[in-house]
Amino acid sequence: MRLLILGGTEFAGRAVAEAALAAGWDVTVFHRGRHEPPAGVTALRGDRTTPEGLAALAEGTWDAVVDTWSGAPRAVRDTARLLAGRAGRYVYVSSCSVYAWPPAAGYDEDAPLVPDASADADLTDYARDKRGGELAAAEAFGDGGSLLVRCGLLLGPYENIGRLPWWLTRVARGGPVLAPGPRGLPLQYVDVRDLAEWILGAARQGLSGAYNLMSPQGHTTTGELLDACVRATGGDAELRWTDPEVILGAGIAPWTQLPVWVPPDSDLHAGLHSADVSRAVAAGLRCRPVAETVADTWSWLGTLGGGAPRRPDRPAVGLDPAVEAKVLGLGAQGA
Repeated sequence: MRLLILGGTEFAGRAVAEAALAAGWDVTVFHRGRHEPPAGVTALRGDRTTPEGLAALAEGTWDAVVDTWSGAPRAVRDTARLLAGRAGRYVYVSSCSVYAWPPAAGYDEDAPLVPDASADADLTDYARDKRGGELAAAEAFGDGGSLLVRCGLLLGPYENIGRLPWWLTRVARGGPVLAPGPRGLPLQYVDVRDLAEWILGAARQGLSGAYNLMSPQGHTTTGELLDACVRATGGDAELRWTDPEVILGAGIAPWTQLPVWVPPDSDLHAGLHSADVSRAVAAGLRCRPVAETVADTWSWLGTLGGGAPRRPDRPAVGLDPAVEAKVLGLGAQGA
């Protein structure tokens, strides 16, 4: 299989590139040159946001294209139009954010989508940009030639948002750790390597249409995730399980200041952690245990000296130690 990855040097794109190389695929990555691509790929340089930025893609044919773009939809539009007729399938890595907010608990791929998205749009907001990217891929490759991968929370090695790396470094620091309850709160996410394997399998099968791509409900919980962080780092951290009301009352922002966590019974939890993924599972999705994701991410961080890369277009995550200490000092009750 001949694969073209638009990106391919960071988080999701890099995982796809490495999985494809391991499977013996012929891999080309098109990137801006900000990061070193994986060894073994054919690297093409260009910037989709500039005039003539797609010149390196003027020639060539591929069995499939994987596009992880999350900016202005017109960049997907221009690239997909250029590659139409020279690639067998266009895989666009989208997001569950494309569903109209708030989605109902248990939503599937037929749930209502965000309005006012356009393939021709400049940069708007994340949800409409991702939906516009979907529209651009489908317009150029048709419903039968486009695969829309609606991811939820992505974790694993190469993470460049900082969510799991923050928890790992915080737990490794040891001492009392503000652990957001309830301990048994269900989490849905996908290890980026499982995402990559699913994408390659879907391309082999010639799948098309939209798929929710995250772990099945019940795959793990907040408690299992943080316990895995304690085991992986081997420190003396003490998880202090704290009621959601105490955390919210202290003005702590879910998802950003306490990465991954959102309060139970909230629209945010329903949107992030209650998707129906039966379609993806039927098409081959397999999710590794949370302990493996956590341990491998910690090992990867060790190769970087403990510091994780951060995308400049995403807000910083993590809780100020002074805020954490203040909340723990209030005698928050265990959840």
